[in-house]
Amino acid sequence: MATLATTIISVAGAKAEKLRILTWGGYAPDEVISLFEKEYPDIEVEVTLSNNEEMIAKLRATGGSGFDLVQPGFNRVAAAQAEYNIYKPIDLSKVNVDALDPMLLDKVKADASLKGEVYSVPFDWGTSGLMVDKTKAAEARDWLDLCDPKFKGRTSMRLKRTILVGTAFALGEDPFAAYSDLDAYRKILDAVADKLIACKANLKAYWQGGDDLSALMLSGEVVAAETWDATAFKLAAHNPNIVYVPPKSGALGWIDTFSLPRKGKADEAAYKWINFVYRPDIVKKLSASTGSIIAVKDGIDLLPDNVRASVKGSFTKQDLANIRFAAPIQPGVEDLEGKALERIKAAN
Repeated sequence: MATLATTIISVAGAKAEKLRILTWGGYAPDEVISLFEKEYPDIEVEVTLSNNEEMIAKLRATGGSGFDLVQPGFNRVAAAQAEYNIYKPIDLSKVNVDALDPMLLDKVKADASLKGEVYSVPFDWGTSGLMVDKTKAAEARDWLDLCDPKFKGRTSMRLKRTILVGTAFALGEDPFAAYSDLDAYRKILDAVADKLIACKANLKAYWQGGDDLSALMLSGEVVAAETWDATAFKLAAHNPNIVYVPPKSGALGWIDTFSLPRKGKADEAAYKWINFVYRPDIVKKLSASTGSIIAVKDGIDLLPDNVRASVKGSFTKQDLANIRFAAPIQPGVEDLEGKALERIKAAN
């Protein structure tokens, strides 16, 4: 009897398999985790919040262990894998790829592959561009309009790669094509830095995060700013005069993905999570949480009503065709960008 009782207690107390996800804020909301764990009671989800740089650093430090599923930007995967060997290939036969937008799937497969192996599948996507108060800055249509003297003291941007790349496109350059030629990219960044240094006096402030930017726009202190589209769409609910404007020289597109760390221990649980979040009923909850477009077919139609209306009202077919999706990061690119950003920051 004692042996039988011990066995029963041991089975009852057995721990569920743990799925450790390294991801962005809003990508694994509590409601979705609860629904997943209800459907798969043998799997416990553990979430750690991060960003692109930290994801790579954490996996590099551990040789690809410590997590079972991560969500890097699609243009960061191949270079990190080539340099650090931190991922394992995705088994596409275990992914419901039929649910995905074919263009986004093909883009990720092309740019997040190495030596014939695919290392990511898409999760969500969006763009960076301009957010304007249409009653005060309707003329702002491109990146360099943030430097227009008519808006002096009332514009904002973030000192990160996005503004460097956006400014380069606005100056008529193609920074992504120059990634493979560091000398050419250095010259582009020199011109961009000169422009953004001259622009500093035009800015109200550099914003650091979405909360900073939201406060500046809602207070009316800023009338035009660089932004993520999802931030603009959310603020439109508070002030309908705030709209998202895809820049004339091209909004900058991003795609966040699902990737498997090389030493992850719960691959099957990871595939279950991936396929679970591609379901339309779950997509709706994720879109409401992230504000971004989940990378499934008709993902825009699965957005919350107000966000869907904002997206369709912001993008023409030409705007969508003109999106500049990020290029894979090549060795040396981030160093050059870091130096340009420091030069801008230090300038008076």
